[in-house]
Amino acid sequence: MRNRPLLVLILGCLIGGGIVLGTEYLLYAIHRHAGPVTSSTMDAHMFVEPPAGLVAAATGPASSTAWPDSAPTPEQVIYAQPAMVQAAVGRLGPHVAGKPNLYLIAFAGDGSEDVFRNEAEYAARLFTHRFGPTAHALVLENNPATLQTAPLADWSNLEIALDGLARVMKPDDILMLYFTSHGSEDHQLLVDMDPLPLDAIGATDLPGILAEHPFKWKVIVVNACYSGGFIPPLRGSDTLVMTAARSDRSSFGCGTESDITYFGHAWLVDALNHTDNFVDAFHQASHEIADWEKHDKLTPSKPQISIGSGIAAQLARWRKGITPGPTVPFRPAPPAPATTSAAP
Repeated sequence: MRNRPLLVLILGCLIGGGIVLGTEYLLYAIHRHAGPVTSSTMDAHMFVEPPAGLVAAATGPASSTAWPDSAPTPEQVIYAQPAMVQAAVGRLGPHVAGKPNLYLIAFAGDGSEDVFRNEAEYAARLFTHRFGPTAHALVLENNPATLQTAPLADWSNLEIALDGLARVMKPDDILMLYFTSHGSEDHQLLVDMDPLPLDAIGATDLPGILAEHPFKWKVIVVNACYSGGFIPPLRGSDTLVMTAARSDRSSFGCGTESDITYFGHAWLVDALNHTDNFVDAFHQASHEIADWEKHDKLTPSKPQISIGSGIAAQLARWRKGITPGPTVPFRPAPPAPATTSAAP
């Protein structure tokens, strides 16, 4: 999965039509995906004969997807990412000594719908405002309105953010990942900010990403269709995994007309505003979602949970160190400014 969008990027850089991000970013991308650029890696990765259909797509008309008129170019956005992620990590509140701290990364994967941005930003506000100074949050999001203000939600930025957290977190601290996006039947999360060539993140990818970092205690929430497929590769004694749907079921509430998903509304807004226990909140949310789906005559999504034998006790230790604050109302983010031109 990791290398397929790289081929699209290479074609965009080498062929006159389609996405043109420049030779410098081409070299950066090859380095990011395949290690240092040498004559051998240039031979192996640049001079690949692509399928005919892909060439036709790359040489056809440019994408009609609108890119904000006031935004930097796609290349400028890409080059800004490492500094933006490092700045976001630097803005986290100070670590509270003597107590487990919780560090949340909220990841809004699909840039074509505001619902995912709304949910990720709300999760960050909820945790930092309601659960006090031992809760820290940063947002990675794909949205036309935040290209200059928030780091992109992509594989590389997730790794950079995890690297940053690894430098500030203590052994008793808890890492929390909240993913919200579209999901596929083969358990891939859509990661999209057109026209940037971003890699999907699959259920089998996350364990490898996490294994590169020294986090023992983990809470992972995957809010997407078919997200139950993320549980088998992620479950463990030190991990709590919650998903919005069974591995063979859709979840609901996304779309351009929606402000927040069913799962986000039920678990974040309704449940966690009344309890600090993630598992209790999950069961409350599951019942509420089932009622909504029954009312709307939808096939039940069947949210799933896996509770490791050790993580429940560690979360209880974290809860002992907090005094939950008042409820945090949900408000959708303002929409992106109007655009009048196609992507540069």
